[in-house]
Amino acid sequence: MKLLAFGGLALIIASVALVLVDVRLIGTASAPEPAPKNETLRLTVPKMKRVQAIPVYTAAPDNNTKLDAGAIHIKGTGYPWEREANVYIAGHRLGYPRTGSFLVFYDLNKLKRGDKVFLEDTEGRKYVYQVFKRMIVAPDQISVTKPVAGKNIVSLQACTLPDYSQRLIVQGELVKQNGAAV
Repeated sequence: MKLLAFGGLALIIASVALVLVDVRLIGTASAPEPAPKNETLRLTVPKMKRVQAIPVYTAAPDNNTKLDAGAIHIKGTGYPWEREANVYIAGHRLGYPRTGSFLVFYDLNKLKRGDKVFLEDTEGRKYVYQVFKRMIVAPDQISVTKPVAGKNIVSLQACTLPDYSQRLIVQGELVKQNGAAV
């Protein structure tokens, strides 16, 4: 009987200890990184020939000046330093010769599950995303710009060829931040 009581007491103590450890770990969870003073990003996609440290400016979707300079992070969507975000980036498939947009997202359709997408902010912090989804949507389907619950993702968008009638979206999930797994 004493052995049974001692065993029960040991289980209670072990349970309390585990709860305390869990509470302690929650208390040390990392806070989101502060936003940099300049929200311009740099985008690199190794599998895409023309996407090597291109500037990504935050702008409204109709800001052609910024879009022609490279790619745009759609104003009102998330940032990589946020815990739950959809960092929504649009670029031209064809673009315009002698601009930063020329053919920049031409080969977006070649990205596959597992490919990497890299973002860097102006503070030098690096964010590594892994492609998990590709889809084609109508131009007015803005739900693809919304965050995905519990995730930090990047969405890359370009028009479909040959008629630009749809939008190709490639999404990746954040897997590393400043060299550390998330």
